[in-house]
Amino acid sequence: MVGDLNVSTIIFQLLGGLGLFLIGMQFMSDGLQKSSGEKLKKILEKLVINRFVGVGVGAIITTIIQSSSATTVMVVGLVNASLMNLTQALSVILGANIGTTITGQIIVLKITAIALPCIGIGAILLLFIKKPIIQYIGQILLGFGMIFLGMEIMTKAFAPLAKSEGFREIFIYFSNHPIIAVLAGAITTLIVQSSSATMGITISLAATGNIDFYTAAAFVLGENIGTTITANLAALNASRPAKQAAFGHFLFNALGVTYMIILLPYIVSLIDIITPGDPNSSNAIGRHIANFHTMFNIINTLIFLPILPLLAKICEKIIKSDGDDIHKTVHLSEAMMSTPEIAVGLVQKETTRMFGIAIDLFNHAKNSITNNDPKAMKKAKQMLNTLHLFNDEIQKFIIQLSSKSLSARSLSDIHTVTTVLEEINQLGERSFKLIKAKNKMTDSNIVFSQVAIDEINNIMSKVDFFTNSVYSVYQQEAEHRDMNKLISLLKMENDVDKLKKTYKKNHLKRIDEELCTVPIGLVFVELLNTLEKIADNIYAIGKTMIDDIN
Repeated sequence: MVGDLNVSTIIFQLLGGLGLFLIGMQFMSDGLQKSSGEKLKKILEKLVINRFVGVGVGAIITTIIQSSSATTVMVVGLVNASLMNLTQALSVILGANIGTTITGQIIVLKITAIALPCIGIGAILLLFIKKPIIQYIGQILLGFGMIFLGMEIMTKAFAPLAKSEGFREIFIYFSNHPIIAVLAGAITTLIVQSSSATMGITISLAATGNIDFYTAAAFVLGENIGTTITANLAALNASRPAKQAAFGHFLFNALGVTYMIILLPYIVSLIDIITPGDPNSSNAIGRHIANFHTMFNIINTLIFLPILPLLAKICEKIIKSDGDDIHKTVHLSEAMMSTPEIAVGLVQKETTRMFGIAIDLFNHAKNSITNNDPKAMKKAKQMLNTLHLFNDEIQKFIIQLSSKSLSARSLSDIHTVTTVLEEINQLGERSFKLIKAKNKMTDSNIVFSQVAIDEINNIMSKVDFFTNSVYSVYQQEAEHRDMNKLISLLKMENDVDKLKKTYKKNHLKRIDEELCTVPIGLVFVELLNTLEKIADNIYAIGKTMIDDIN
C-alpha cells in the first residue's frame, strides 16, 4: 500500500489488461491474415503502380489486418524479393501509418458492453466449427472482444492513480516537457512492441484524468517513433533495399515528430476545434487523442509524399551496401514470423530462386559435356554449395514457420514446398554428377563414337527442353499456371524413359559387336541413367504443381 493506493492490485490489473489487449490484437490480426493474407500480399505486388496509389493500398491493407507492423514487415519482404522498389515501399508505409490510426478510432468506441459476447461467440466458432473460414471469423471476434475487455481493465487500473499526488507530479512534468513525453511514448512502444497497445495505455491514462490532452498527444508522437523499430528489426538480416525501406519508415516518422513538437500547441488547439466535446472530459478525451493520431499521420503523408523520391535517395545514401552475398537467402528473416501467412509466400519465392540455381547448374553441366569446359567442375562446386545453402536456410525457416498458427491453405503450401525442395536438391546433385562423369571421361581418355555422341546429345536435348519448360511454368503464380500445357509437358518424361532404354540396347549391341569397350559403356550408361533421373525429378515437381491445384 502507498497512501490509499493498493499498488499490487494496480500492477496486476494493468498487466492483465495489457496482456488481454496484446493477445486480442494478435488474435484479431492472425485471423485477418489467415483469411486474407495471401490476397493482400498479391494486392501489394500488383496494385502499387505509383506512390500515390501505394499510400491508398497501404492504408486499406493496414485497416483490414489492424497491424501497421504486419504491413511494414510484408513490404520489407517484398522489397527484399525485388517485387517492389524503394519509393513504392515508402509510399505503402506512409499509407500504413494512416491505416493504423483506425485502431485508435476503434479503441475509443464505447462498445465495451459487447466485449464478452464477442469473446463467447468467437470461442464457440473457433473451437466447435471445423470450417476454416468460420474459425478465422471466430478468431477475429475473440480478439476483438479481448481488446475491449483489456482496455476496460487497464482503465480501471489507472483510475486510482488520479488521486495520487506523486503520479500527478510525474505527469505534470511530462506536460511541461513534451520531448520527455515523446521519449516515454517511444520507449513504451519499444517495450510492448505494439503502438496500438501504447495507444490503449495512453487513452486509459487520459480517460482516468492522469494526463491531459497535450501530454497524451506528446505520448502519441513517441509511439510513432517506437513503432518503426519492428520494421528495422525485420530488416536486420535482409537485403540493402529492405534495410533502406525500414530506415525510411523511421526517417519520416522521426522528422514528422520533430516538426510536430514545435507545432504541438497549435495542432492540439485545432483538434479541440474540430472534435466535439471537452478534451478535459473522460468521455471526449479519447476521441481527441485518436483524432490527433490520425491528423498527424495524414499531415505527415501530405508533406512527405511529394518528396518521396528524394527521401528514397537519402535512404540509399545512408544505408549503403554491406557486401551482401547475392547467393544468401536474404529474403527470409526471423522477424517475418510476425506475418506467418505472408512468410509462406516468401518461402515459395525463395524456393523458386533455388529451383533457378539448380536449372543453371543443369545448363552448366550440359554445356560442359558439349563444349569440354576444363573449368566446369570448379564453378559447378560453387553452384552446388549455393544450392545446399538455400536448402538449409529454407528448411530451417520452414521448421520455425510450422510452429506458427497457419491457415489450412498455408500448411498445404508448406508441405508442397518441402516436397519440391527434395526434388530440386536431387536435380542439383545429379547435374553435378554429369560433370563428374564428363571429367572421368577426360581423365581416362574415353572417347565416344559419333553414334554414341548423337544419342547422348539427343536425350540431353530432350531433358533440357523438359527441365526448362517445367521451370518456366513453376515461375508463374499458381493461379496463372497453364495446367493443360504442364500436363502435356509431363508426357515427355515417358519419352525420356523410352530413349534411355533404346540407347542402352544400342550400346550393348555395340559392345557385343566390339565397336565399343566396357569402360566406355559404363560411362555412357551412367550419363543415360543420370539424365533419366533428372527427368524424374522434373516430373515429380510438375506433378506436385498439378496436385496442388487439385
